[in-house]
Amino acid sequence: MAIPVGTGVTLRVPASSANLGPGFDCVGLALGVWDEATVTVIDGPGPIIEVTGAGADAVPRDASHLVHRTMVTAWEHLGVEPPAGVHLSSRNAVPHGRGLGSSATAIVMGVAAAQALSSLGSGGDGQLDLDTINTIACALEGHPDNASASVFGGATLSTTDAGEPLPTTRTVPLRLDPRIVPVVLVPDQQLSTHTARSVLPDVVPLATAAANSARVGLLVHALTTDPGLLTAGTTDLLHQESRRPSYATSMALVDALRAEGLAATISGAGPSVLTLTTRDHVDEVGAIAAARETSWRVLTPGVPDRGVHLVG
Repeated sequence: MAIPVGTGVTLRVPASSANLGPGFDCVGLALGVWDEATVTVIDGPGPIIEVTGAGADAVPRDASHLVHRTMVTAWEHLGVEPPAGVHLSSRNAVPHGRGLGSSATAIVMGVAAAQALSSLGSGGDGQLDLDTINTIACALEGHPDNASASVFGGATLSTTDAGEPLPTTRTVPLRLDPRIVPVVLVPDQQLSTHTARSVLPDVVPLATAAANSARVGLLVHALTTDPGLLTAGTTDLLHQESRRPSYATSMALVDALRAEGLAATISGAGPSVLTLTTRDHVDEVGAIAAARETSWRVLTPGVPDRGVHLVG
């Protein structure tokens, strides 16, 4: 099946925060910061890539662009012949290298675009198959926390099992307590996920793993039922301390927020800080950040109840 020239779609994908403390590689939260892209099949050769907004000066403009690479791979998994060329116009708002899932956002965008264009090319309505998008996106991303939140929106809990030709990802939506307000504190500096993961230990003691598993259960309860337990529920025992030297300024802010009883964690691989609080404490979070020597951009993006979707 060849996708006809002129077939096009426009999609939006939200940012995400992963881990939320102890939920390493399994808990994600969509954030109301959106990347948008229009992808149109052209009569080649090769892609035409246009990028504006966040990261525009740093991303490639050729076939190595992550959204384009992901589309090609997704078409292979979908059994669809890639078109001779595509025109990709991307408008980015998700900051790059800040722990807000920019890579996962691009991967979800690419898989969703490939699936929607394939549907239209075969005479379908182009509507998104979120389960298929989630399976492929999580496999390409390598872990499901950011990707699943960007696919489905809201808060998500995911597990991955070995499978062929792709690992099997199971994602459960969590009914986020409506009182919870995420406050994201974004620094100027960047940190790559590869760098952040390179300092993690290969082995942790059984007692540490067991205690962290219990914290994940408490985190889910706090997210869905009792926000008063968020500070305890966001206590991490697996990854943040190992990474402290990589984002010492961010960890100092986490320490300051938690000392005031606020549920602060590193967002994903960092260096942004995520605080899960209630509306009456939002100003307090901002004030604590403003008192630090480092400048922090304060975002209250909300949590969208849907993830990737078609526009128009």
